[in-house]
Amino acid sequence: MTTLSYNSGGGAPDGYTLSIGHLGTHVINGAIYPLNFDLIGDLDPVALVASNPMMIVSKNDVPAKTLKELIAWMKSNSGKVSAGTAGVGSGAHFSGVYLEQITGVKLQYVPYRGTGPALQDLMAGQIDIIVDQASNSLPQVQAGRIRAYGITDTKRLSAAPDIPTVDEAGLPGFHIELWSAVWAPKGTPKDIIAKLNAAVVEALADPAVQKRFADSGLEVPPRAKQTPEALAAHQQAEVKKWWPMIKAANIKVH
Repeated sequence: MTTLSYNSGGGAPDGYTLSIGHLGTHVINGAIYPLNFDLIGDLDPVALVASNPMMIVSKNDVPAKTLKELIAWMKSNSGKVSAGTAGVGSGAHFSGVYLEQITGVKLQYVPYRGTGPALQDLMAGQIDIIVDQASNSLPQVQAGRIRAYGITDTKRLSAAPDIPTVDEAGLPGFHIELWSAVWAPKGTPKDIIAKLNAAVVEALADPAVQKRFADSGLEVPPRAKQTPEALAAHQQAEVKKWWPMIKAANIKVH
């Protein structure tokens, strides 16, 4: 999982020091790590850059062919289904916790040093499932090496229109996006924030950028959600959603 460092020293914020992170670094880390700064109070939002929905995938040997069948299979094997993660607090981990909460199943987590090794073991049949970033798993799904059951978004991926959303497949409300964004240190002048935001907005409007994102399974946020204010609201909403869930599950770094 990407980590975030913050140095409160140095000169006044001038727009040349930026923080680029995602749901894990700028929301989840605050619930599981003893950080020496405030994820919200010590950073000024610049812009939401992209969102990467998760995908529920399994090894091909799992008998379930649909999401409803998968949930039924997991319930009949509750506590025995192995779920790969990229470590404590990773996207696959907290997504699995959410899956447990919304379905009532119990998973047996298998931590790896990154999603790559976890996917390798999934393809080899060593573990049962992963709730993984769509951009990671999609190439393996398209190659037939693993099976996909649903996208954790309200709309299908343009890069994989044949894979249903979780709402369509029978698990309504299981929405997770591993979004990415840009922040500046607290106190960065508003005019500099505006210039940085304008640069991000311009880049996201480039057709070449949009195509590259789409080909990778990434979604460009709607223009109305590309403002600093929208990022601030989104980050706070995600804190309210995930922190109680993470703390209730007692996810900690040992």
